[in-house]
Amino acid sequence: MKAIRVKLYQNMVNYRKPTSFQLKETYPLPSPSTVIGMVHNLCGFTEYNEMDISIQGRHYSKVNDLYTRYEFKNTMKYSKTRHQLEASGYGISRGVSTVELLTDVELLLHIVPKDQSIVEKIEKAFLYPVEYPSLGRREDLALIEEVKIVDVYEEELKTSIRLDKFNAYVPLELINSGSIEILGEIKTSGTRYKLNKDYKLVDHGTKRYPKIFRKWNKVEVIYVGNLRAKRGKKVVIDDNTKDLSEQVLFLV
Repeated sequence: MKAIRVKLYQNMVNYRKPTSFQLKETYPLPSPSTVIGMVHNLCGFTEYNEMDISIQGRHYSKVNDLYTRYEFKNTMKYSKTRHQLEASGYGISRGVSTVELLTDVELLLHIVPKDQSIVEKIEKAFLYPVEYPSLGRREDLALIEEVKIVDVYEEELKTSIRLDKFNAYVPLELINSGSIEILGEIKTSGTRYKLNKDYKLVDHGTKRYPKIFRKWNKVEVIYVGNLRAKRGKKVVIDDNTKDLSEQVLFLV
């Protein structure tokens, strides 16, 4: 099958955890839903195109920055002693909060659409974007360093491959099956996440009063580096690069 391999760089970025508010925490790598959203935005898709994503990368450090936060309730009327802003008679509070930022982020992405006929369209969207691409927040611009269509396939390895260039989101089943081994003294090291990938709209209301919610499809992964793809095990390979540490994909 065909995949689009994308290498990109970001100076400072926040891949926000959905449950963080007072301090906007960041994931160490973008979640699958974030990458899929970027692809759909660049391609101008108006309907969901199913795809699998492999996400690898690294960053230099993490810093905290300040941002302006606005809070309001649609039932709270404006009070001069309580609110800083007024909108149609309702009060808005304005304050300062903190956001985590990753610095000098390098990402290696593999995008494998289920509909293989759109592979070239996705490649063209990255090569000639209609606007400057961003990943994370709207202001988190991405410098695209490489875009290439590659062949990827499942293969039983004849020799082990050391994977220590990037950290990655490794699907839990690859660790449990023994296809991917975590190196080091602590074999279970890494951070376990349940990440959003895609969603379906579900109506929990009535025909007269519909209440539409997103039901997320979540994937279980381990965020870890210093890995080894083991000899005799089946993994997904991209052999279009000479760098062995970039050949193994972790599709979710």
